[in-house]
Amino acid sequence: MRLSQTAFLVGEYDPAIAFFRALGFALVQDEDHGNGKRWVVMRPPGGGSDLLIARAVGDQRAAIGNQAGGRVGFFLTSADFTGDAARIEAAGGTFEEAPRHEPYGIVAVFRDPWGNRWDLIQPAGV
Repeated sequence: MRLSQTAFLVGEYDPAIAFFRALGFALVQDEDHGNGKRWVVMRPPGGGSDLLIARAVGDQRAAIGNQAGGRVGFFLTSADFTGDAARIEAAGGTFEEAPRHEPYGIVAVFRDPWGNRWDLIQPAGV
């Protein structure tokens, strides 16, 4: 087995598609399922688990931007920390801190436009 997709709650599909495309993600599926529901899948440029962009409805809306309960819930691995950090900021992400140099690499926490917390990590030796 492998983890193939992770649901990512948003208020609307198109702003999420635009944000992730700006980070280099590919739109691999966008199917209209009627009544405003779409099946939208974004794939990170280096592979890994896809994001299933899900438009939150009803009580689900309370979880937009807080999918991991305030913890870092998503992790992007980078071979070009500086370049990827610039792309994240240009797309609307906001870094909470300056990059830290840890034994495992360079890391910084950022928030996406919805408020979810992510780690951008360039592993040591890359």
